[in-house]
Amino acid sequence: MRDTLPLLDLTGFPALTRNALDTLQVNLGYMCNMKCVHCHVAAGPHRTEMMDDANLALIPRVLQARQLTTLDLTGGAPEMHPRFREVVMAARQLGVRVIDRCNLTILYEPGYETLADFLAEQQVEIVASLPCYELENVDKQRGKGAFNKSIAALQQLNRLGYGQPDSGLTLNLVYNPQGPTLPPEQQGLEAAYRKELLEHFDIRFNHLFALANMPIKRFGDYLITKRQFHDYLKLLKDNFSADNLPGLMCRNLVSVDWQGYLYDCDFNQQLGLRLPTTDGQAHQPHLQDLLHRELDGQPIRVAEHCYGCTAGQGSSCGGALHDESKAS
Repeated sequence: MRDTLPLLDLTGFPALTRNALDTLQVNLGYMCNMKCVHCHVAAGPHRTEMMDDANLALIPRVLQARQLTTLDLTGGAPEMHPRFREVVMAARQLGVRVIDRCNLTILYEPGYETLADFLAEQQVEIVASLPCYELENVDKQRGKGAFNKSIAALQQLNRLGYGQPDSGLTLNLVYNPQGPTLPPEQQGLEAAYRKELLEHFDIRFNHLFALANMPIKRFGDYLITKRQFHDYLKLLKDNFSADNLPGLMCRNLVSVDWQGYLYDCDFNQQLGLRLPTTDGQAHQPHLQDLLHRELDGQPIRVAEHCYGCTAGQGSSCGGALHDESKAS
């Protein structure tokens, strides 16, 4: 797989600094039961990288030390880590909000039959990938059979209370474009998802997040193969909006890879752009350092891919950053 960092490293992107840290986003490993075209992690069934016990033990300690409010678990399929449930329970016992970035189809893999019940019992917030509400488009992007499994999983989650009014169980969906285009306006797209999923499958959810595809790892390689990399980057840059800068996820979040190293965001993690060292620090910043180190005011490492988070409505782990329909 071709490295896209040399195509992204020189940038005129505005300088950014960190605000107060409130979210720890942990990549538990790159193993996944799927191999999606748009995946910026290049996750798949063949990946074996998994966070070890020593780093797992640091997660609740860091949550306490930094008084963080959110633990955001990602992968791969984070649920495939054998100690996923222990990590979730440790965070919930601290009163920390836990987000599971779920591909939905994992609920129907052998050995995961009780996963949905566990997530509901622990009141884990689910952010679920569903790149379209039509079978053909989803299967094209995520593999044959992905759509039907995803619909069945959403129905199961609804039966447990997810996405239902006043249940306290949050179910958010994620949309990604099929190719090198910007996501449509999020508010209108959410309305279309809500209508189609309710009418055809009796599915309810809380919110839809519209995310731009990042020109790195598997999707970056796809763009290079199709000779569309530079055109896509130009599209992102041409649609840059400074209105998105204050809400960027990297301002309040730190990303942790499966080895415990720190990054400003999950995208920097996949590019190998680690958090910068500080004066006198001989090693690369690590989860261990957060037990005694503040990140407030630290500069954020930026490159050309950052335009993916600031184009159009903006794109973050929580979806669009501003409402284009209300913009002047």
